[in-house]
Amino acid sequence: MSDAESHKAEMKQVQAKHRAKVAAAQDPEKGLILVHTGNGKGKSSSAFGVVIRALGWKQKVGVVQFIKGKWITGEKRFFDQLGDVTWHTMGEGFTWDTQDKERDIAAAQAAFAKGVQMMQSGEYDLIVLDEINIALRYDYLDVHKVIESLESRNKRTGVILTGRNAKPELMEYADLVTEMTEVKHPYKAGIKAQRGVDF
Repeated sequence: MSDAESHKAEMKQVQAKHRAKVAAAQDPEKGLILVHTGNGKGKSSSAFGVVIRALGWKQKVGVVQFIKGKWITGEKRFFDQLGDVTWHTMGEGFTWDTQDKERDIAAAQAAFAKGVQMMQSGEYDLIVLDEINIALRYDYLDVHKVIESLESRNKRTGVILTGRNAKPELMEYADLVTEMTEVKHPYKAGIKAQRGVDF
């Protein structure tokens, strides 16, 4: 058997296995829970990529930001121009900037209340809870209450939760968990954040 014939036979086997898996898979008929975590960059960026995909299918999308505060970011500017995303920036910046735990807790709880309202409304196909894992890491929110709220979301609504140090309980509950791994970062070489790449 030639290399070409051997390759074709191998790919036919791969194709058959793949088609069998696809045929066996079932639609849960509900929105999924995705967690983007890890020390590497790209957690929020990946979530906004999913937002674009959902918008491509004319789905209704909402975003609640827990930490980023009043930063001017490229993604916020883009979605403001597009006008198709309900966006709530409710954080007050990084905890080392606010230096006020009670204020940080109040901001996180207000952001979560907004997220719960949106998840239960039945108006959204996808909601991004951006950097909620940071609020959970500092125990500004209770992970069990977050999971209860995810469980009681409208059946239509999928949710993406971003931020490093996702709680193990949340990762166990989620349908999909992606961990971004840092291999190399320009900041460690003294390069400041770049507009259009980092924000």
